[in-house]
Parts: sequence; C-alpha cells; structure tokens
Amino acid sequence: MPKKYILTVQGEGRGHMTQAITMYDMLIEQGHTVCAVLIGASGRREVPEFFLQKINAPVIRVQSPNFISDKKNKSINIPRTVLHNFKNVKTFRQSLKQIDVLMKEHQPDVVINFFDLLMGLYYKFYKPSAKMICIAHQYIYFHSDFEFPEGHWLDKNLIKFYTRLTAARSSKNLALSFYNMHTTEDDVVIVPPLLRKEVFDLQPKHENFYLVYLVNNGYFEEVLEWHKNNSDNELHCFTDQADKLIADYTFDKNKIFVHAINDTLFLEMMGKAKGLASSAGFESVCEAMYLGKPVLMVPIAGHYEQFCNSRDAYKAGAGVYADSFDLSKLATFASTHKNGNETFKNWVANAKHRIYNEIISV
Repeated sequence: MPKKYILTVQGEGRGHMTQAITMYDMLIEQGHTVCAVLIGASGRREVPEFFLQKINAPVIRVQSPNFISDKKNKSINIPRTVLHNFKNVKTFRQSLKQIDVLMKEHQPDVVINFFDLLMGLYYKFYKPSAKMICIAHQYIYFHSDFEFPEGHWLDKNLIKFYTRLTAARSSKNLALSFYNMHTTEDDVVIVPPLLRKEVFDLQPKHENFYLVYLVNNGYFEEVLEWHKNNSDNELHCFTDQADKLIADYTFDKNKIFVHAINDTLFLEMMGKAKGLASSAGFESVCEAMYLGKPVLMVPIAGHYEQFCNSRDAYKAGAGVYADSFDLSKLATFASTHKNGNETFKNWVANAKHRIYNEIISV
C-alpha cells in the first residue's frame, strides 16, 4: 500500500544527501509519495545544486546545529562550535516549529531521518504519530560488536549521546556498514551502503592521476606542499569555494586541477583515478571501494566520526589513514592494492532490496 514520506537530511555531510537521493528514487519507483525533503542547513555550507536538481519534491531548508571550523578552515573548533550553537538556541526552536507546521500540513505516514539532529529533537519534544526510521553509518555505534578506536572515552560517549538524540523515539535504526555484522540488538539493523545508481553504471579505468576530495578547503595547503616534492603527479581536487582557491594560491595548473563540487564529474573522475585522497566520509570511501580504488583517509581534526570511519574502513581493506594529505602513503598502499573487492561488491549488491524491506516493515 503506497505511503507518504518526509525525508530529513543532515546538511553537513554530502554522503547523507546522496543517500537521500537514492532513497527518494527508490520510494518513487515503488509508487510511494515523498511530500517534502527537509535539510538541516547552515551558513557554513551551501546546499549543492545537484541535490536540488535530483529531488523532485519541495526541499525546505531549516537552520540546524553545525560545526565551526578554525580560521584556516581545517580542524573543528569544539569550544566555538558549542558557543555558536548555544547562541542560536532560539533559532533552532523556530526550526522545530517550522518542522511541526510541515508535519501537520503533509501528515506523513513515515519520516526517514538521515542523521539530522533537529528531527530527533522534534520527535523527543513534539511526539508526532508518524513513525520515524533513522538511517546512517553512525547508527553502527549502537551495535555491541562495533570496535571503537582505543582511548577517546569522552569523544566516544559524546558521539553516542548525539547519535541517540538524532534517533529519539525512532521505530527502527538502520546502520549502513562497510561489512556485515550479526544483528543481535533490538535498536539497530546492519545493512549495506546505499550507493547512488550511477556508481553501478561506471566501468572503472586506471588513468595516471589522483582524485582529492577536500570537505574543508584549508587542507589544500597540505596538498600543495606534497605536490612540490612530487610535481610529476597529476591531481584533481574537488572542494567548496574552488574559485577562491584558484585565485588565492599559486600552483601548476597543468598538474593540479581544482573543481567545484559536482557529483557527476566527481564520480566520473573517481572511476578513472588511480586512487582517492579524502577525509574519511563514509559514502565516498564506499564508492571508491566498490570501484576498486585505494583510499587515503585524513580525518578532519576534531571530527571523531571521521576518526572512527578511517579505522573502520582500514579494517575493511579500503586503504590507509594518516594525519595529513601525504599522498605518498596512498601510492605505497596502491602498489599492493587489488582492484577488485568482491566481498564488498556482494555485500552491496542487494542493498536496496534489504533496506526497502526494512522500511516497509515499519
């Protein structure tokens, strides 16, 4: 029986956005209605054009808590983040009221939440009747067998607390994972990554360049520093504010190409690259794994989720992690990396079927 859905997306992560697009397409193909898509926006990042183009439903931006970077736009400044979000509590209350108006207007049967804190808080305080399903890699933290990196006791407990808030009163939590884990807990189901359909259409090649994805463009300095001593390498960098980087920095524009965020071009380039260097975002690492591309993962300083991702992906065989964009480590790993990852491909193969069955069971 067709149902009405609202999707909510945490706007800091582009991986959440591509997952939401895939979910949107899947629901529409099965005859359901997506009434609206809410995206937790901030002044720090623009909602990318590809997201607005591929969602054929009202996309409503709501002001949401977000991270604040340091002056160089590299690491996350925790004190400034806490202070900034505390100062904007009134704004976030207005966002909750905005969500309430939309929920009452559309009367959805189910809300699917891609790790957005505001929707979790809305369910905690407003207690709507519609069921909520939460889906993100972060819900793997609920699984008793997930191995957190040693130490970081405070970070671990803070991220578990935050993740619980996003899933307040949820009916089901789906944890996207690099690998299968036996589901023993009632509050989490392990499922394969929800990759966008374009990934499966690519025929991977191996051309002589590295792909670099910079969530925070402050890391561009590290890329340039590495390239000074490795100038025979060709790099294609995707980042926010590409025009500003081109204007502000001097570099060999025949060897380093800086691109604005473009999901189609980025995926095409990944299919051809000999390796990917990026922060440890779950979605881009999964895409690289499926395409057989080795990955250098450089977690954003202060970003514990990415720190966990990098260790988890290393365990899954995706690549290596480092504290800086030293692409020599990627080259070393690539020299012994096997292009095929059949175990991962088999895990991903039935993702849509498994995830859709979990959703309609609610």
